[in-house]
Amino acid sequence: MTGKNRETYLNQAITQFRPLFKRVNAPIPAPEKLRVTCGFPSKSAGRSSKQRIGECWSSNASADGTTELIVSMVLDDDIRVLDVLCHELIHAAVGNECGHRGEFKRVAVALGMEGIMTATIAGAELRTKLEAISKNLGAYPHAAIDFSNRKKQTTRMIKVTCKETDGCGMIFRTSATWIAFTGGELSCPSCGEGTVIG
Repeated sequence: MTGKNRETYLNQAITQFRPLFKRVNAPIPAPEKLRVTCGFPSKSAGRSSKQRIGECWSSNASADGTTELIVSMVLDDDIRVLDVLCHELIHAAVGNECGHRGEFKRVAVALGMEGIMTATIAGAELRTKLEAISKNLGAYPHAAIDFSNRKKQTTRMIKVTCKETDGCGMIFRTSATWIAFTGGELSCPSCGEGTVIG
């Protein structure tokens, strides 16, 4: 690693993407209106199937009107990172409102993206361009995060409902350890009467 950080790398990549997008009449937002980072997308970052590896947040979601892009921390292959960045830049250029249809599809195909539009990959011609960008930028300064090494939560809270005859009906959660410790004789935190696991 050369001392360049991930955001610098991604921003320099965006600079190199700008002429490609301009050629297909889909200009990327100005640098002051676009931020990019390496992080975890909001959903499905750790899934093994249907894993979300990139995300584009509309400028409407940002307090300062900036379009926000995220490239997942599970990626560290230079070409795949640039490939995902390109996909998210298409969203930034055409707007999230068209999803993966219409103008998004037009620009993706014009740039050389292939496959289903929700999970595009660079075709041969675009891949050659990404390899040139990668060679120019050097190695992506990131090591992939492996979710399979993450400790899984083992404690699960159990739903308990008060069955007091006057209709308290309080619902709360407690651990299996506490239920075992009390022998299942739990008191409702609301009315103080007996509860049963529901």
